[in-house]
Amino acid sequence: MNEKRFEGDISKLRSPERVERLEVERVTDLSLEGETIGSVLDVGMGSGLFSESFSGRGLKVSGVDVNPEMLIAARQFVPAGDFREGIAEAMPYPDGSFDLVFLGLVLHESDKPLKTLQEARRVARQRVGILEWPYQDGAFGPPLVHRLNPEDLTAMFQKAGFKKWKLTELSNTVFYGLEV
Repeated sequence: MNEKRFEGDISKLRSPERVERLEVERVTDLSLEGETIGSVLDVGMGSGLFSESFSGRGLKVSGVDVNPEMLIAARQFVPAGDFREGIAEAMPYPDGSFDLVFLGLVLHESDKPLKTLQEARRVARQRVGILEWPYQDGAFGPPLVHRLNPEDLTAMFQKAGFKKWKLTELSNTVFYGLEV
């Protein structure tokens, strides 16, 4: 389980080029758009790049990651964050714990993407935000075989119980805002 766990250099996750490529501030804006959000769960939060952005907006930030090294890294950047070891397919939180559940480039890494979506919906009160790679070969990100195609995503959204979502194409990624 969790064979796709990140094993690289943590500093690469926070390089200025990567921050710019991922449009961190714009993704944060899209995640919060049109809702009053007070709490966020960053699933597979890695070094806390998005957690730090949410925290900078005054939100209560929690995170879950399978890699204990990422918990240590995230705490350096978001000392007030509540970061726990766990997997996306079985989040260690009660139902409806967070206004927003955010999955930043993690769904394609999940061993069971549908189960991850079901868990995200379970612990979210208002919205689930998903940042993913577009379904095309690109200069950045994983090979096409590791990316999620839009038809499969739509089917998974529906099976997970989401009735409404909005897709926003960004420069290098795609953002999905799913209403709970």
